[in-house]
Amino acid sequence: MTSTDDAALASGVDADFGLLSPQWVGTPVSQATSDAAILEAIVDVEVALVTAYEMVGIAPVGVGVIARSVVESTTFDVADIALRGRAGGNPVIPLVKDLRAAVAAASAEAAVWVHRGATSQDILDTAMMLVAQRAVTQILADAEATIGSLSGVADSNRRTIMAARTLTQHAVPTSFGLKAAGWLGGVSQAARRLAAVPLPVQWGGAGGTQASFVVVGGTGTGNRLSDSIALTLGLAIAAVPWQTQRAPVTSLGDALVTLSDAFGTISSDVLVMARPEIGELSEPTQAGRGGSSAMPQKHNPILSVLVQSAARKTPALAAELHRSANAVDERPAGAWHVEWQCLRELLRQVGGAAALTAELVAGLVVYPAAMLRNLKLSGPLLVSERIMLEFGPIIGAARVQELIAQTVSGEDTDLAAALRAEPGLCDISDAHLSEVLYPVAYLGDVELLIDRALAAAGEDLA
Repeated sequence: MTSTDDAALASGVDADFGLLSPQWVGTPVSQATSDAAILEAIVDVEVALVTAYEMVGIAPVGVGVIARSVVESTTFDVADIALRGRAGGNPVIPLVKDLRAAVAAASAEAAVWVHRGATSQDILDTAMMLVAQRAVTQILADAEATIGSLSGVADSNRRTIMAARTLTQHAVPTSFGLKAAGWLGGVSQAARRLAAVPLPVQWGGAGGTQASFVVVGGTGTGNRLSDSIALTLGLAIAAVPWQTQRAPVTSLGDALVTLSDAFGTISSDVLVMARPEIGELSEPTQAGRGGSSAMPQKHNPILSVLVQSAARKTPALAAELHRSANAVDERPAGAWHVEWQCLRELLRQVGGAAALTAELVAGLVVYPAAMLRNLKLSGPLLVSERIMLEFGPIIGAARVQELIAQTVSGEDTDLAAALRAEPGLCDISDAHLSEVLYPVAYLGDVELLIDRALAAAGEDLA
């Protein structure tokens, strides 16, 4: 029902091939948010309106089937509609002209009901909710795949010991399983939030009063049409028109950014841990991916790079949606128009990040030996917190800090021997001292926390 990209170029409109958007190009969300997909959604809403008039008993029986049959056999020129849309400031106006003519050729009676009583905002807002619904379905599918993979990574690496890092420095011992469980919690909570965002029909007529629908079918017709359209399209029912109350859009944007943040955290960690001098993780390999045009020895962690770039971009897009939501009157000048591209790009960036992250975690390679090697760089200093907790009450926190500081400075390189020689610790057995200094013995509730994360993620998937 839509023209090809070649036709778009021939008509003088630049087709969006994603040349500068490696974050989402080639992923399912790119098709779900293309110009062709948006035009398809607009047409779906227009057909749903004709069908709704029939469903509520106002239009003759069969007009909805005629309208659907016409659009399924008609090719609408996306590029031409885009160009003509400049005259009225949106693509609905030229599309309606073409659609009405196409339906009229099949049935003059059915053509009467095309776009009847509706305004461009009714159609475009509802169409954008439909586009979002279709994109979010794909995003959530990738998020669920990530949740499944992370659950396996967390469970299988419960005792894969590594150094936790805070402010870039070794902090205390942890396990990679717990780190993965943290990733899991972030993605599962964000996915649950996104899945719960309602995507409602917007249906108010020219000024939000639904007066045009009352003229056609009497009091309450606007609400009945709106509810029928929601049922046909699988969208949520709106109690009142939300023409300048843009919470449906900003709530969606905020939920998308929260999921993007969760993906970004994973990519940030992988980018650090995949550095050659750290070498604790690596991305799944694929022929031709991650290469350098000048340095053939490199294998760049490009999945994480692209996820990271999306995570950096999405907050500004959501902020722009909030700025546009500061609307005036019953249809703002300019703010509404800004929203369309911001929402589409946000869906694209998060959709691309979702697909990339699903691939990343499914094939993530873990190097336990490197994690243990790096942990040993800090020696017993990695359990300084436990040393303070255990021995501070006995010989004083200041003295413990002094012994640790001497080790850090290199003045005394054997912390264990220094503690053993401390007179106030003479009653501490060698076995207990060894346990205090043993990183694996200071993992806290790692197992319990992983279990809780797995259980919570399982509930989210259910």
